[in-house]
Amino acid sequence: MEPIKYFLILAIGLTLLSACGEEGSEGKISEENMQSTEDRKSVKALKDSLTRLGYQTFDYVDEGTNDTILMQQYFLVLLRKGPNRASDKQEADSLQELHLQHMGRMYEEGYADLMGPFGDDGDIRGIIIYNTPTIEIADSLANLDPLIQSGGLVAEIHPWWAGKGFGLR
Repeated sequence: MEPIKYFLILAIGLTLLSACGEEGSEGKISEENMQSTEDRKSVKALKDSLTRLGYQTFDYVDEGTNDTILMQQYFLVLLRKGPNRASDKQEADSLQELHLQHMGRMYEEGYADLMGPFGDDGDIRGIIIYNTPTIEIADSLANLDPLIQSGGLVAEIHPWWAGKGFGLR
């Protein structure tokens, strides 16, 4: 299996596993796992709102706990080394500063919540998870990055599903 496909499958699997939680994993009912009618309505309202805005969603029902998790499509961007790396340190530093400003703007405007570089010197330099309704919007936002525009990075975009409201631990 290609490493990228393996990574994406692993990421989705881990998201689903973390969404299941430990409480109720043996059929136990806890207050955290019980949803009130009001909670179900708010999840329905969220799903309806996302659908109206053009986002793709589906419900995942955990067979062990019978919990329903609202899954949303996001867009995972792999930032790869581009064909035009900066020729000197001053240019590289300037492009990096503009890149970081762009990433900050994407976060502040709510388009990207999870992003960062990898810790090795491989071909894939970092990732961004865009919260947009379409791949075209994610692609447009990624390509506003000055480091991508200069050819120092190339964006490779993949649809990615995650449980709505779950964070990293």
